[in-house]
Amino acid sequence: MKYLVKSSVAALALALGANAAAAEGKLVLYHWFEYMPQEVLDKFTAETGIEVTMDTYDSNEAMLASLKSGAIGTYDLAVPGDYMVAIMGNQGLLDTIAEGELKNKANIAPEWADPAFDPGRMSSIPYQWGSTSFAVNRDVYSGNIQTTDILFNPPAELQGRINMLDAQGEIMAMASLHMGIPQCSSDREQLKALNAMLQDAKQHWSSFNSDTAKEVLVSGDAAVGQIYDGFAAKAREEGANVEYAYPVQGYVAWMDNVVLLKDAPNRDNAIRFMDFLLEPENIAAVTNYAQYNAGVTGVEAFLDPDLASKPEKNPHANAGPGIFIEVCDQQVQAVYDQIWTNLKK
Repeated sequence: MKYLVKSSVAALALALGANAAAAEGKLVLYHWFEYMPQEVLDKFTAETGIEVTMDTYDSNEAMLASLKSGAIGTYDLAVPGDYMVAIMGNQGLLDTIAEGELKNKANIAPEWADPAFDPGRMSSIPYQWGSTSFAVNRDVYSGNIQTTDILFNPPAELQGRINMLDAQGEIMAMASLHMGIPQCSSDREQLKALNAMLQDAKQHWSSFNSDTAKEVLVSGDAAVGQIYDGFAAKAREEGANVEYAYPVQGYVAWMDNVVLLKDAPNRDNAIRFMDFLLEPENIAAVTNYAQYNAGVTGVEAFLDPDLASKPEKNPHANAGPGIFIEVCDQQVQAVYDQIWTNLKK
């Protein structure tokens, strides 16, 4: 796991360092932390002779801020979530993949071949998909956890022992589900109520951390953690007696994608790596490591047979719907940004 980009200054320093590495026979990847097995990178290098440099980030928003602060033209590929692909495309940060450049494009599963966030897959390929909800330590709390009250109106046993992801999109989407209001609401009363609810809930949270979301559950520093389903499975396997919730109000669904960045210094190598990840055996190795789901056909033969039976992959009968994070218009987003800023104070 690499160090994380936390500020524009750090991002610029990374950019300068990565620029030195960007040359013939190189590939510079900007990726989430703890989300790419080294064996996959080693295999790509062994097959192609292309050396991979990888820097990491801990949220979609951190990645976007880094790129906009000077890292465009430094990295070849990034791995944003679904809604962030649309935002990056709208802001001119993505390159277009010409027809025929990706030899393995037909391997993309039909349900992920023409997503609304990147119609026709003009700039991206699927990486992994899954859900965001929360996990609860059953040694601490034995009651019903299938409700978003656990995060926003927690019982006494859990108050002050909750870690939230440091991710605006996931928190705001879960808060909208909790309140039963639309994402990207422009209703002033709903927005006031959303802000008030989050400010009240914040008193029960102990931390905002994405990079240690698994570790705080394993160590017992947190009794509840907003978390991705694969991370929850890893926490359980590492000894935490946690149960992953699928609240009746709903949960966040997501797909992470590999995107070709504008002004990629090693564009041809980036295309080769995208093609490499579209081979079922290679992306299955990512799935076995990260414990999410691939968006490529033909992976089943290469997957860990126990993966499909994990409780994190099997919502209960009364689980609410999985919803994707929406992209708000500029005016509404400005209000959401202010709510988020107030929440983090």
